[in-house]
Amino acid sequence: YSIKEYFAHYYLYESDVTFDFRDSNQRVVHNHTAEPWSVTLVNTGIQTMTGGRVKRIQPYVGDEPFLLTYGDGVSNVNIRELVAFHRSHGKLATVTACQPGGRFGAMELSERNDVIAFQEKPKGDGAWINAGFFVFQPAVFDYLEGDQTVLEKEPLETLARKGELVAHKHPGFWQPMDTQRDKNHLEGLWEKGNPPWKVW
Repeated sequence: YSIKEYFAHYYLYESDVTFDFRDSNQRVVHNHTAEPWSVTLVNTGIQTMTGGRVKRIQPYVGDEPFLLTYGDGVSNVNIRELVAFHRSHGKLATVTACQPGGRFGAMELSERNDVIAFQEKPKGDGAWINAGFFVFQPAVFDYLEGDQTVLEKEPLETLARKGELVAHKHPGFWQPMDTQRDKNHLEGLWEKGNPPWKVW
């Protein structure tokens, strides 16, 4: 609901406003600023799985490619580059891949257990993970059955088997917010004044 509330009052959040309570509660919007966006917010249901949620937006998407992201992480993924990459590969789906940082520092040890080097929070084990930023062609809806469809299971696995899923590697910042620790970390970065995902 708070996201709907934000967009319902978007111009109030993004513009300077004068409220004159002496004159019938007159409201004057100064420097009316707005992005050239069309935003549709769809109630997909609490019990609906990820693929089912995507399926429920089908009536609003039309026949153009669309972007999709999860709401539980932040990144500095360059959306223009992601879309250009998707277009240049001609696949039904593009997923952004990243290598998250490790949670702990790593030590390199000798055979005698002497510490040779200390590396603070290196990138993960070299595996690329789903960073949750996608570009889909509308034909992806054909791979989604209904509310119980898990996007990351059969739909994406089938697209991969058919050669219709390509990964856009993102070497930049990406951080999930799955735990209180993640929340504290991200809030700390924000409070320092230059969070890496703030690209606006």
